[in-house]
Amino acid sequence: MAKANEFGEPVEVTVDVAGGTRSVPITNPNKVMFPSVGARKQERTKLDLARYYVSVGDAIMRTLTDRPVLLERYPNGVRGTSFFQKRIPESAPDWLQTTTVETINGTPSRALVIADLAHVLWAANHGVLGLHVWQFRASEPHEADEMRIDLDPTPGVTFDQVRESAALVRDYLAELGMLGFPKTTGSKGIHIYVRVEPGWDSFAIRGAVVALGRELSERHPGLITDKWWKEERGQRVFVDFNQNAPHKNMFGAWCARPRVGAQVSTPFGWDELETIDPETCTIDTVPHRLASLGDPWELMDDAPCSIVPLVERFAADLADGIPDAPWPPQYPKMPNEAPRVQLSRAKKPVD
Repeated sequence: MAKANEFGEPVEVTVDVAGGTRSVPITNPNKVMFPSVGARKQERTKLDLARYYVSVGDAIMRTLTDRPVLLERYPNGVRGTSFFQKRIPESAPDWLQTTTVETINGTPSRALVIADLAHVLWAANHGVLGLHVWQFRASEPHEADEMRIDLDPTPGVTFDQVRESAALVRDYLAELGMLGFPKTTGSKGIHIYVRVEPGWDSFAIRGAVVALGRELSERHPGLITDKWWKEERGQRVFVDFNQNAPHKNMFGAWCARPRVGAQVSTPFGWDELETIDPETCTIDTVPHRLASLGDPWELMDDAPCSIVPLVERFAADLADGIPDAPWPPQYPKMPNEAPRVQLSRAKKPVD
């Protein structure tokens, strides 16, 4: 940890909040958070990160407002040690909004709720290089409103294959009357978000993505897989349905990743699918993209979709004797779940 003012005197950053403005102090503003940004491999500081979030403030708040987040902290920059902070301390400012979240096993913690941009700056000042966002809003904790399709490339898969898979997801969603909104992960994959009509929980949404993954892997078996166990995936793009499991969270849109180049998980339009380059989407370049192209996710809240066709497909599979896909290892055994053991470790039948 830095000593007091070791990297400069605090700088106050003022942002709009409900009822006025709020100034958030950025302490040690010259501390290097990202050591190698852009073609010139320049350093970027904590203050640079704070100013980046101000520059994308309206867009990021459309995705984060009223959502609990898990904080991934790098107090000494991306090359330093890191940890996940699940609980907001009682010593936090009294204006900071929080809520109680629980793991699937019922363990509670006090999580930050992003009420305004000041909350994002508070997190950035604490060295947060990852806002991991829950799929519900704090005001409606029993309803999930996002279906998150995580296209995860296995080793050997190119980004062009991820692009191709994303196009196939887009087209299948369109068949079902659904609209997907893509973003880079800030690394090697693509996330596609669907705003979901009210009335569904994360169990139903996870089942919907299980069904989506099955359908796409059946249609495109050489490119896409829904196999949970890595040994079964081959060199294909995995539809990670378990990112929608209850109490799971995903890396937020417009958020800077903990990478030396300050890459950002960047929303983009479908017309950019063939040209988007995740490596060049950084805290330096994304504000210019946003200013020139606008926010491709701006209308997401205006396009809630019915997931009934996918929920019905999942239910029909269960009725036909097809078990639920495996859940993550930290979750208790679920009803209708397939045996949670990879093929290489399963007991072989005795002849």
